This record gives sequence, C-alpha cells and structure tokens, in this order.
Amino acid sequence: MTLSRSALSVLSLLLLLLTLGAATVWRTGGLRNQDDGSEQDELPSTAGIEVASAAIFAGAQAVAGVEVIQDTLWIRVTASGSAEAYRRTVVVTRAEGVVEQVLVRENDFVERGEVLVQLDTLEAAMALREADAQLRSSENRFEAGMLAGGVIEDPAIREERERNLRIQVGLIEAETRLRRAELELGFTRVTAPFTGRVADLRVVDGAYLARGSEVLTLVQLDPIRVQTEVLESDLPYLSAGRGASVRFSAIPDAEFSATVESLNPIVDVDTRSGRVTLVMSNVDQLIKPGMYATVSLDAEAFPERTLIPQEAVVERGQPRREVVFVLRDADGQGQGMSEWRYVRTGRRNDTHVEVIPTDETSMVEPGEIVLVDGHHYLAHDVPVRLVDNVDPAAGRPPR
Repeated sequence: MTLSRSALSVLSLLLLLLTLGAATVWRTGGLRNQDDGSEQDELPSTAGIEVASAAIFAGAQAVAGVEVIQDTLWIRVTASGSAEAYRRTVVVTRAEGVVEQVLVRENDFVERGEVLVQLDTLEAAMALREADAQLRSSENRFEAGMLAGGVIEDPAIREERERNLRIQVGLIEAETRLRRAELELGFTRVTAPFTGRVADLRVVDGAYLARGSEVLTLVQLDPIRVQTEVLESDLPYLSAGRGASVRFSAIPDAEFSATVESLNPIVDVDTRSGRVTLVMSNVDQLIKPGMYATVSLDAEAFPERTLIPQEAVVERGQPRREVVFVLRDADGQGQGMSEWRYVRTGRRNDTHVEVIPTDETSMVEPGEIVLVDGHHYLAHDVPVRLVDNVDPAAGRPPR
C-alpha cells in the first residue's frame, strides 16, 4: 500500500514530536537528579558483596590511609627565628706572653680543660723558681726561730709563737707568692672552659698577647637554642615546657622537635612581640648558630578529641559538604571497600582537624583508617588497596 504525500508528512511530524518529547523528559529527569541533594545522599546498596573476592580487587584503586586517633589537639602559634649556641664565650688569655703553639683549628671539637693555645713559659717558670727559693729561705728562718725559743710545753702558747714567727720571717707571704707563681705558669696554657667547638680563631704562632687578649670563640652546639619573636597577642597561650616543631631553610627536608625553655617577660614596644627561647637536641650538630628557622609552637590544648589528618577531608555535593572515605572490611593485605561518610569538622591545626558528632552527619572512631591520598575522585563502595606511595604507576587517576 502506497501512502500519500500528505500522510507521509503527518507521520514525519508525529515522529519528530515524539523524539523531542523523549529528549525533554530525559533531560528534565537528569537535571532533577543533579539539583536534588537528597538524591545524591542515597548511597548504593552493598548487600551481597564478597569483599575478600580476588576478582573484586583485581583493579582496586591504590590509596593511602591513616588511623583515626583520639588525642589532644594543639592549636599552634607560628613564628620565625634563628639558631644560636646553647653556650658561647670568647676565650681570653689570663697571662701575657708570646704564642708558642696554637693547638686547634676552627670547628675542632674540644673537651673541657683541653689546651687550646700554649704561651711561652720562660718568664713564668723563672718567677716560679724565684718564689720557691724565697719560700725555702723563709722556712729556714722559721725553723731557726722556733729552735731559738726553746721547748714550749703549753700547746696554746706554742701555737701563738708559731703564728707570730711565720709573720716575722715572711713565711706566709712566701707561700702566697709561690701559689701565685704556680697559677701564672698554669695561665700560659689557654684551656677550654667547657666542651664545644672552636670558632673565630684570632691568634697565630709567634704573636704577642697581653693579658685579656681574645684568643677564640667557643660554642656548645648540643643542645642548641632557637630564639624566636612571638606576637604579644599569642604570648598568653605559651608557657615553658610546651612542645614545638622547627624547620630550617638550610635543611628543608627535616623537621625537628623542640621545647619552650623560657619566655622573656618584656614585650618589645617597637615590634609588639616577645622573645621565646626553645631548646632542642643537636647530636649530629647539623644545626649551626645563625641558621634561619620557622617555628610552630604548641599553644591552646583541647584534650580527648577525635582527630584525622586534614588531607582526609574532601568536599562533595551541592551544596558542598565535608566527606571522608573510610577503609571498610579490610583484609590482611590492606584491601577493602571505600565507605563515604559525611562529617562535621571543628578546630584544626597545621596537620589535623577534629571530627565533631552531630545528628546530621556520621562519625569516625579511633582505630579506623581514613583515606588521605588517592581518594579525591573516589566513589562509595569502590574496591581499594592501601599502598605506601600513591602515584600514577600505582593507580592515581589523572587530574
């Protein structure tokens, strides 16, 4: 049967209208699903999924995870400063003379009492011999005087006689002179007052040094101090004994732990800041005095908080809401399923954020594993596997 041209036209128009209607219905339904937040909140059912199935994890997404902890949340104060020696002194001579030998070089490690510089001993040794001779002469005169006085039976009288005679013959003065000469000879050896490293060596062999001349600087580098300036508004939150973390621009890949040693009670009127002194271990002596430092100091403390790394929190949905992914039903190889949870976060510091329980959101519990890398484009109930390093080779999706 052959249709007329008018019938074909009507049929074509009807097909066109039907096509447009179907497209409109499809687009309207899709937009409704995008605009309705409640539609997105409905998570797919996972009933019947066998998590341990090898087939499920054949293409599992590589992720990194960290345990949820319950601990004190420290709100930190940041500042900048510089390292300085725990002890620092300029070593000076206590005698005059010509430098006979310099026994150290800069950066040498020396023990307390070790000889650093030796001065010429000729004059000091001669003075010591003279003092010794004078003492012997005084002792002889004292013995002669005691014999000339005869035997004295009364101990009190004998003691008084000895005391007076010692003064008369100059024995006390001679003993003092000998002791001084011994000290002067000892002063020709310039020694280290404490264990440390040599810096700023100022003398050479053959130089003449007067009494009190600067020889070198001695610094103690372990432990080491960091001096930092903190804004006056942050000072009330700090106290001695609090912890701190320190980074040095010269050692960019390392973070060091320190302790607040003291707080200067005076605020600088020009900078409106106060000096805070930190002390830290420096066993390897990598940290040198003068190195620039950035400091993060423990200030306010909020105990018994449920804490997760800040990297664990992502935003999803319209309007934007905070989400974390938890590793669920993990096996011994760190393979499990991702679980999407809406959370409410509270206070945070540089690394962690607290999770607050509310009626409208879910909670995470200490010991659970939250995902901190490889999860930015993850969905609910996706097979995942924990790895130490998430990179493109391990399965990170391209951004």
